[in-house]
Formats: sequence, C-alpha cells, structure tokens
Amino acid sequence: MKVAVLGAGVIGVTAAWYLRKAGHDVQVLERRAGPGLETSYANGGQISADHAAPWAKPGVPLQALKWVLREDAPLLFRLRADPAQWRWGLQFLRECTAERYRENAARLQRLGRYSRDALRELRNETGLQYDQVARGILELYTGNRAADPGWKTPDECVALEPALASMKALLAGGGLNPGDESGDAYKFTTELAKLCVQQGVRFDFEVDIKGFTLEKQKISGVKTNLSTVKADAYVLALGSYSPLLARPLGIDLPVYPLKGYSVTMPVKNPAAAWTMSLADEAHKLVLSRLGDRLRIAGTAELNGYDTSINKLRCEAIVKRVMTLFPDAGDPSKATYWAGLRPATPSNLPFIGSTKYPNFFLNTGHGTLGWTHACGSGRILADIVSGRRPEIG
Repeated sequence: MKVAVLGAGVIGVTAAWYLRKAGHDVQVLERRAGPGLETSYANGGQISADHAAPWAKPGVPLQALKWVLREDAPLLFRLRADPAQWRWGLQFLRECTAERYRENAARLQRLGRYSRDALRELRNETGLQYDQVARGILELYTGNRAADPGWKTPDECVALEPALASMKALLAGGGLNPGDESGDAYKFTTELAKLCVQQGVRFDFEVDIKGFTLEKQKISGVKTNLSTVKADAYVLALGSYSPLLARPLGIDLPVYPLKGYSVTMPVKNPAAAWTMSLADEAHKLVLSRLGDRLRIAGTAELNGYDTSINKLRCEAIVKRVMTLFPDAGDPSKATYWAGLRPATPSNLPFIGSTKYPNFFLNTGHGTLGWTHACGSGRILADIVSGRRPEIG
C-alpha cells in the first residue's frame, strides 16, 4: 500500500520509518528544505518518559493569571481575537482538575515508556547516533521548599552531577528519573531520514500542501503547489499546522501552537558544565548536554502562529542558567530559537484513524513530540496496517 506522510519533523519521519518497516511504499511531503526544521530543530532534547506531566493541572490557572503581565513568565497567554485560542483555553481549564491530571499523566507516561523502548530498539538495530545521553533526568528543586522524603539530598544530587556543586547552596533536593534520556532531536530526525531513504522512502521537500481531494468519502489526493499526490492512505503529521488542513475535511482538532524557546551555547568549561539532563522545576526549564553544546529550553507562550523570537524571554533563560552554572557555557556565543509545539489541552496526542477510512492522524504531541515519536510511529504503522497496537 502506498502511504503519503504529510510532514517531515521527528513525528513524520519516525512514522515513515515504521510504515516502511511494515512493508508500505512511503512518500513524505514537507514544505521546508529538509527534515526536522520546525519544532524538532532546537527543542529541549529530553526523552522524558517518566518525567512527563501535563501542563494542565490544579493550580495552573491561578498561576497563569499571576504571570500574565510578566514577559519572562514560564507560561504566558497572549489573548488574541482568535476563537481557536479561546476554545483551546476553555478546554485546557477543564483538564486542570486533579482527576483529569492523574489520568492524563498516566496515559502520557504509558506512551512515553513504550516509545522509549521503541527508541532503544531502533538505536540498537541501526546504530543511530544523535548525542544521546542515557543517565536519567534529574529534576532540581530550589528555593525555600521543604524536602520530600523521596528526594535526593543536595549532596546526592552533586554526586550524580558534579557540575551542581556551583548551585548546591540553592538546592533543596532533586528527583531522579533514572530511565529517562536526552539527545539532539534534529540530529536524530535527519539521520533517521537518511536511513529511511536507504530503505526506499521518498522525501519531497519544498512542497506546500494546499488541501485534499475527496472521492466517495475517502481522500483521493493531496493538493500541493506542484501537483496532486495520490496514495492509498494519508497520514497527517504537520504539528501545529495540522488543524488548518483538517478543518476543511470536517475534522476539528483541538491543537494550538504553544511557542517555546531554547538557547544553545558552546561548553566553556567542561568541568563546570552538566553532563546529564536536568530540569529546573522552579523556572520550567530543561537542560541537556548535546556533545560540546549546552541546550536550555522552556517556557510556553500562546500567541497564535507567531514564530518571532522574544529576546527578553531568551535572555531570562540565559540569566537563570548563568546563575546556576556561571562557568558552564559561553553566553556571548549563544543562539536563540523559537518553535511552535502542537499542544492539545490534555497534552495527549492524536494517533489513529478518522471518519475517512484512509486518513490517519499523528499529531498534537505538544512538548513531548521527541519523547513520544518512536512509539507514536510504531502505533500509527500498526493502525494503518490494520493491526492492533501492542502498547503495554
């Protein structure tokens, strides 16, 4: 069966890989000049299967109100005359109950662990290298917080990551998720795309998808700026842009762009730079080591499809990192990036079938696209192939 995958980010490329492994003829359409140039390009780099938690939880609405006038706030709603934003916001509020939070977190972790196992199998099978570090993720708790019995003490945190000695006085403790990992999602995506090509997958870049043609309640083609692409099945993996293509088909996806920022800087002093992946709980930042680079990412801004870089927000990230690790990186050589995460109110993605028997979804992964990519791709390939996904 010929399958057209729409989108060549980490979600689309992993879907293409597993579809090809399932025996399908796969063609990937992408509007950019290469794979992984949107949300996958400079994200936080964490495979946070055990550390995953929905943004929607009790206390967040009140906290978001307190942050509304802060340009450097971890979560910032920029209210617009946009019905989609308002609908998404109301649905988000409904997900902020304790019961919904527990249920959503459990489902995210289930998918994350399945996906992490799939990633490890893929890595063992192909030898793929992407600056991966498999030492867990250490969540750092700072400030005047009472220590939790399950936390690592500041001394234990420093023993795990010696670079934390520079901020030991600020540490209240830390929570370790030993099975989690980190790595460069962009490098992973581009290298896996090369392996896909070797297996016979076709990639067409600089192709703008305009819409679909219908015939007898099925998708009969994808209209692009160059031609109409025909396939037996179609997979929508366009991240934040997915609802714009799905809406004319009568499919209403509650996916809204959640802009995130990252800072990448070279290591200045290897002895002072972290080597394992960290999470700064107070400032909602993630810190990863990508070879000789440091990647710090975080914050969430609802501001439509605006991808412009707010320098103030990036400078706030740099300031926090230099406070914690003053000699780790070289801020004079820092590069700033902003990308749109395709967020659902619950943080749960859409993977599977639609009212059209040959049209499938693999989108809405929010901040966890890199974490859930391999598992989502495998599940999607099973569904397209008519098999029941075997997620534990």
